[in-house]
Amino acid sequence: MNLRAYWRFFVVVRHFLPLMLAYARDRNRFLFFGSSRRVTAEQRRDRAATLLDSLLTLGPTFIKLGQLLSTRPDVLPPEYIDEFTKLQDRVPPAPWADAKEVLEAELGQVDERFDQFDVDAISGASLGQVYRAEVDGDPVAVKIRRPGIEALVEADLRVVRWTLPVLLYFVDESRSFSLETLADEFDRTIREEMDYHREARMLTEIRGNFADDPDVRIPEVLESHSTERVLTMEYVPGTKINDVDSLDDLSVDRTALAETLQRTYLQMIIDDGVFHADPHPGNLAVQDDGTLVFYDFGMSGRVDSFVQGKIVDFYTAVASQDIHAILDALVEMGTLSPEADRQVMGEVMELAIADARGEDIEQYRVQQIVSQVEDTMYEFPLRLPADLALVLRVATVVEGVCVTLDPDFDFIAVATGYLREEGHMAAGAREFAEERATEFRDAARSTVRIPPKLEGTLDRIQRDELRVNVELEDPGSLFGGLARRLVLGMAMASGVFSTAFLYAVEELEATVVAAVFTVLVGVSLLYSFRRRRGIRAKPQFTRQSMRERSGSGTGPGSSATDQQLTFGDNDGEN
Repeated sequence: MNLRAYWRFFVVVRHFLPLMLAYARDRNRFLFFGSSRRVTAEQRRDRAATLLDSLLTLGPTFIKLGQLLSTRPDVLPPEYIDEFTKLQDRVPPAPWADAKEVLEAELGQVDERFDQFDVDAISGASLGQVYRAEVDGDPVAVKIRRPGIEALVEADLRVVRWTLPVLLYFVDESRSFSLETLADEFDRTIREEMDYHREARMLTEIRGNFADDPDVRIPEVLESHSTERVLTMEYVPGTKINDVDSLDDLSVDRTALAETLQRTYLQMIIDDGVFHADPHPGNLAVQDDGTLVFYDFGMSGRVDSFVQGKIVDFYTAVASQDIHAILDALVEMGTLSPEADRQVMGEVMELAIADARGEDIEQYRVQQIVSQVEDTMYEFPLRLPADLALVLRVATVVEGVCVTLDPDFDFIAVATGYLREEGHMAAGAREFAEERATEFRDAARSTVRIPPKLEGTLDRIQRDELRVNVELEDPGSLFGGLARRLVLGMAMASGVFSTAFLYAVEELEATVVAAVFTVLVGVSLLYSFRRRRGIRAKPQFTRQSMRERSGSGTGPGSSATDQQLTFGDNDGEN
């Protein structure tokens, strides 16, 4: 294992070294010294494409790493996020002989456990592959973990750990923490996705939540034929959800289907607290009667009750175009730094909503709003909670699928209708009324308590007994910097005077020394004005730049393919 990890480490470094050197030169033009370089959006897109090719070449573990990075706008610039959202597993299925060894090691002889088994995989991905079979006369789908994947993943996880200290040198200090926590998150996520016991539990739980919903179909797990490395499920055929021509031939109401998809995810995230996190078209199908079918629960997540409440607040604020409430919800969820400039962020949200409306003032596009918020996450560094990152990206991908089904689909209208029907908005109104009542009671108590306190304070002022202690905070060392510049300025003025005096009395050697001293002090003074300390956000949010980003990224005109995101392990037809 160690030898394999060492070899993989050198392979990974060989692929990433040119990019890392480019990033290092961005900070110091001559690698170890020199001024920083300005990197254009086009250069970042080119680098993202190069990095994407490297991830695909390095194989399954790094493909999954790229898919995880596509959910982390707090770690990567938007150009990288746009590129990585196109990342899907492009690994051919392993030979049947190798997959058969895994299957028989888990379940026994294939001929004894299955009535029939098709040895041609119907779907192949990086961590597993799916076959069609029959058990007791019923069709089933059998998902088998890729042979030898455990050793490869273990070696690659070690490589990620060893590479992390090197990567930290090439990133801003503000993102070091995000990268370190991302490594822990990736380790947990990929192990969970390889554990088919966990996938079976999540699938069964979500299936139970929709047991009474005739519009949603989730395959049932066949527990007698499922283990940690093999997952056998009911085989449910269907038409791929983005095959709109076939759906039209089946006379499926695509608008109703889009509404069902949106409402299903709202129920998962807001009400149930457990959700399918891989909604790309390869994992969504439609039966002939319009029933929505979900596949592949390898990537799934949970949402706690606090975040659920804040998501409701966010949707409610977007529906009412309450900018301050939107920002409050994002801050409380942890997706926006409390230190970010609220005025700038308010302008961003106003522009995002204005762009989302289009010509029809009643139309909204939450995908664009989320995209703009994600852009600002990179501008204002912060730590994005893992499951919340999935929620944000799921919302974007689901909206893209809905727009593919119905170009005029009103995401916010459906969300608002669902929240009203389920009583979430009424609960929010009650909460608002209770808060206002509490504030009124507090204000009434204050009107009684303030006069005696005010009278006592005025008495102390009259007797000259009032003392005020003031403590100045200087987290950015502003006063220290001003003092340093003041000292340097005085030293420079003294040096100029001394140089002129010594030159006048014809003390040439002393004049040269004084002149050199004065020049050095002057350079130091000039440098003190040019230095930048701490984190500096550079928001360049204008209507034009935002539209340019939207045009090059995941805007309303982008195709369904561009909007696809693969988290899970099954990106083919099921």
